[in-house]
Amino acid sequence: MPVPETVTPAPESRTLVVYSGRNENLVAPVIESFAAETGIKVEVRYGGTSAMAATILEEGSNSPADVFYGQDAGALGALAKAGRLQVLPEDVQSLVDPAWVAADGSWIGTSLRARVLVYNTDELTVEDLPANIHDLTDEQWRGRVGWAPTNGSFQAFVTALRVLEGEEAAKAWLEGMIANDVQVYPKNTPIVAATGVGEISVGLVNHYYLLRFLAEDPEFTAANHHFAEAGPGSMVNVAGAGIVDSCSNCEAAEAFVRYLLSQEAQDYFLSTTHEYPVAGGQVDLPSGAVPLDTVTLPEIDLSDLEDLEGTLALLRAIGALE
Repeated sequence: MPVPETVTPAPESRTLVVYSGRNENLVAPVIESFAAETGIKVEVRYGGTSAMAATILEEGSNSPADVFYGQDAGALGALAKAGRLQVLPEDVQSLVDPAWVAADGSWIGTSLRARVLVYNTDELTVEDLPANIHDLTDEQWRGRVGWAPTNGSFQAFVTALRVLEGEEAAKAWLEGMIANDVQVYPKNTPIVAATGVGEISVGLVNHYYLLRFLAEDPEFTAANHHFAEAGPGSMVNVAGAGIVDSCSNCEAAEAFVRYLLSQEAQDYFLSTTHEYPVAGGQVDLPSGAVPLDTVTLPEIDLSDLEDLEGTLALLRAIGALE
């Protein structure tokens, strides 16, 4: 896919307000680069993806947000479902594969993340690993699996499970995991750390967390496993952005979205956050990453991951969330 070579500065002088569900340590550098290149002042409010999306919904038309920058399609879809995102220009939508754009054009993927099972390589081989997420409820995995139910990407994964297999199947799997003494972590990074030291055997995470560990220590004793069977455990999600319908600095918001798809930003996501790019040509993947065309992906439209509230309600009902 082509990428814009340059980003034209927006003429508006007001500060661009970005609500970011992405971690400040990861995306602040690319936001700062945008500000430096365009001269646009940017104010960023950071928080959890689902929490920031909920804030925009609660603030209504009085929200100061111009852009929502989220870590998964679920939160983006929730805003789109509520009519809180503008339709992006066709020439912006055309910069990426249609699979990574909302069906109604209200949001666009800016980088890709694959769901994986990270595993301890001292303890397990590929042959020992399950073919799908349902096998993790077997007795042999009791107390050996980690998850992070407060994480936005995990919640999007659960939404995908609901979409692909139905409410009852999703509830049964979640309850089966809890009954099998799944280990709970606050986020993905400690899951990978715990896997590497053998505190747990495997963990449900996004692919890039391990790649960050390997970048610092190539001998780190863990690897990513892509499930052999297509399903929610092998899905690819997006980090993405949308322009809020009540934006007051809309031209700058569009310039920001274009910048996230520029070659400079796409190179940053690949080399620094270790995500897959959505735009540009052939790339050299970091150590530990596999080409997405070798992964067995489920057939799912990311626009269908819009029912974040339903997922949060389910997780609360079974006791996975407070």
